[in-house]
Amino acid sequence: MTIYFYYTRETYGAFGNWSPHGFELDGDYWPTIEHCFQAQKYLTRNYIDQVRNAPTPRIAKELGNRPDWPLRADWEEIKDEVMLRCVLAKMQAHEDVRALLLSTGDEDLVENSKSDYYWGCGADGSGRNQLGKTLMAVRAILRGESAGDG
Repeated sequence: MTIYFYYTRETYGAFGNWSPHGFELDGDYWPTIEHCFQAQKYLTRNYIDQVRNAPTPRIAKELGNRPDWPLRADWEEIKDEVMLRCVLAKMQAHEDVRALLLSTGDEDLVENSKSDYYWGCGADGSGRNQLGKTLMAVRAILRGESAGDG
């Protein structure tokens, strides 16, 4: 059975980037994955801190998409690895969320975002579902498998 997640209030909502499960990564505390991920688009500490200190994940996302802030040149090449590091750090910090992820066994995980065709499945299900793939890779890492094994 495929497990879909999107809204933080749903059973598997803790898998989403906006769930309020903070963690430390690279010496900074991040209130959500969204904050951490969006901040990594920048190399300037001022921009990173503004995103990190955003009061909500929505505002962090808005700051991460500002056209007047200089996006790091390698962002497209590193964004999947950044997401993997963020998700892994969150899972390592929260035993309950880690247990929920491991309880999914070998089921496919799908971010049921109707508007996101990269991180989610998109409105018609044809999206890349990169967040779901990242969660499945982290699940394998937590089991002690290589990310490509399952």
